[in-house]
Amino acid sequence: MHIPDGYISPATALAYYGATLPFWYVSTQRLRSQLAGRTVPALALFSAFLFVVMMFNVPVPGGTTAHVVGSVLAAIVLGPWAAVVATSVALIVQALFFGDGGILAIGANCFILAVAMPLVGYGVFRLIAGRSPLESRRRLLAAGLAGYVGINVAALLVGLTLGIQPLLWSENGRALYSPYGLDVAVPAMLIPHLTIAGAAEAIVTLTGLALVRRLSPELLGTTTSLPVVAPSSRRGLLILLAAIIVLLTPLGLVASGTAWGEWSAQELEQRVGYVPSGLARWEGWWQAPLSGYALSWLPADASAVQQALAYILSAIVGIGLVSAVIFALRLLVRPRTPTHS
Repeated sequence: MHIPDGYISPATALAYYGATLPFWYVSTQRLRSQLAGRTVPALALFSAFLFVVMMFNVPVPGGTTAHVVGSVLAAIVLGPWAAVVATSVALIVQALFFGDGGILAIGANCFILAVAMPLVGYGVFRLIAGRSPLESRRRLLAAGLAGYVGINVAALLVGLTLGIQPLLWSENGRALYSPYGLDVAVPAMLIPHLTIAGAAEAIVTLTGLALVRRLSPELLGTTTSLPVVAPSSRRGLLILLAAIIVLLTPLGLVASGTAWGEWSAQELEQRVGYVPSGLARWEGWWQAPLSGYALSWLPADASAVQQALAYILSAIVGIGLVSAVIFALRLLVRPRTPTHS
């Protein structure tokens, strides 16, 4: 689901940045007062949660992998504009420090996963949940369906984005960027997400809402503004986050195969017989310090235990970076104190 550099043209990447910037602006303005107060821990915790669950890969049809996102859950609990910020921060940290998603493609990945997915999912949740009580099962069902719809909308957008590349940018019968047209890219993205990945997203969203409702019910009192997190709530969410890191993160190593549309130049050449020139130009231009959630000093023949520990350490580093960005954002967008003459 993370579009790498070289799979979309610079023009496409620029268009996505232009489409995403207004949502970034509106979301930070909507959260300006909340980010200036004691509500930052809630946003930091959910951004860290999103970072972690996106490391948890699952095998899907075709020998590739996919992962859940969690942005719809963030929208349901914190509100849609908070979800835009939390998911964007997680995606940007993933791209810059772990090479998960391209730098040029940050705008595309954020629009698809941090804007379209949570906003559509939140709309589905509100439509189904209606005015049902906070503790009703109807809300849990609504959350599951919202997560399912949200991730499939994101998958469709990725398929469309990759599928139009060879239609727009090809030379001498060879694509310059992603080589697969709409007839291949759209089904390749939708089939695994309509089945396994969509079900996983629904389970995570439903279960996540149930856990938040049980551990920190005060967070669900409103989604019109970012809630203040009490110390007891922080402890509950931290325990939940720690459990996810310890239990789920190493399982991301179990699923073998590269996610569809995220192959290296060598892997793509084996599939289509050539390396698109745009991919050859832009792939690897940014060297992430912890590329692939791996440690540079880890030997090539590292044991499964060493790989799992390195994966967990990468998750912990990522959580720290995401939290630091959220707290830095608080300083950047805090309301200005009026001056008195």
